[in-house]
Amino acid sequence: MHSGVSVLYFARSAELAGLRCETLSVPRQITALQLWEEIVRLHPRLAVIRDQVVFAVRQEYVLLGDQLLVLQPGDEVAIIPPISGG
Repeated sequence: MHSGVSVLYFARSAELAGLRCETLSVPRQITALQLWEEIVRLHPRLAVIRDQVVFAVRQEYVLLGDQLLVLQPGDEVAIIPPISGG
């Protein structure tokens, strides 16, 4: 079973992906890391920020890892890169 989720790209992630938002069809149950890998498959340039990025799913922060996300159709997943230029 798949959900269409809105992926929102901010700051550096938007520059690397070349867009601000898109809708992806992903499994309803997916780990945060699998979701990231799915996004990087579409936008390989995002791989460079892998270690610095967090997701916000329904406005809750999620670190990339093995925790299972249960996504509902229409959910928003924001890609939050490091805020400082570091």
